[in-house]
Amino acid sequence: MNTPVPRVLSIAGTDPTGGAGIQADLKSIAAHGGYGMAVVTALVAQNTHGVRAVHTPPPEFLREQLDAVSDDVTIDAIKIGMLGNTETISVVDDWLGRNRSPLVVLDPVMIATSGDRLLQADAEEAIGRLLHRADLVTPNLPELAVLLKEPTAQSWPEALEQGRRLSRAKSVIVLVKGGHLHGQDCPDALVDAAGGLPAGRQVFEVSAKRINTANTHGTGCSMSSAMATLQARLVDWNAALTLTKSWLQDSLTHADELNVGSGNGPLHHFHQLWNGSAP
Repeated sequence: MNTPVPRVLSIAGTDPTGGAGIQADLKSIAAHGGYGMAVVTALVAQNTHGVRAVHTPPPEFLREQLDAVSDDVTIDAIKIGMLGNTETISVVDDWLGRNRSPLVVLDPVMIATSGDRLLQADAEEAIGRLLHRADLVTPNLPELAVLLKEPTAQSWPEALEQGRRLSRAKSVIVLVKGGHLHGQDCPDALVDAAGGLPAGRQVFEVSAKRINTANTHGTGCSMSSAMATLQARLVDWNAALTLTKSWLQDSLTHADELNVGSGNGPLHHFHQLWNGSAP
């Protein structure tokens, strides 16, 4: 059943400038009509120019945070972002096994758009194993390549084919994103090798023109949180992507209005809401 106000839990790292991580997740969840909650996996010293340092709380404290939420609140959807290391992934995997949510969206945060490495190299295998807990996985193209142990796709058809291979191998829906490609168009597509999308589709694509802005910080975090919230509300992956894409285009179009930071700033999460056109 769809949930009018879904209770969405973000499990992710922080961004003190508010553009990415759990701060972006909470904004995105709220912008799409959900009630956001957050469990912190890592304290990240970063700004619009990149990551400076990462502090990882003890795994026992992460477990306490997760149990505190699930012991009290019914969770309608979970968005998983930065996990950082194998020990953190293990704690989240164990907790998901004990507290299965109706919906899990995994953003396998490995490599930031800035190029900063956000997942320890020895944890790549562990994040691959965690995919069996997810309903949707939302890697950027470099992360998709890492999950498949292949070179990064250089074209949209190549990216879609990688999405099919990952979907088939892990039995998960893959959101293939075209943001790292060049050209005027910026497509995104849901890929389900099992044909489990609405109308029995294997691929559902939504394309739009690329927005000319440097303020794209936190786009991946925000998009995956929007998908989790809208899918919990609508129970229709195709509709969730259509609305997410429309919102993202608007948020990027108006990102420069925020004037946050001197590097790659955040998108404008609440522009549609403040202008009365929220989904």
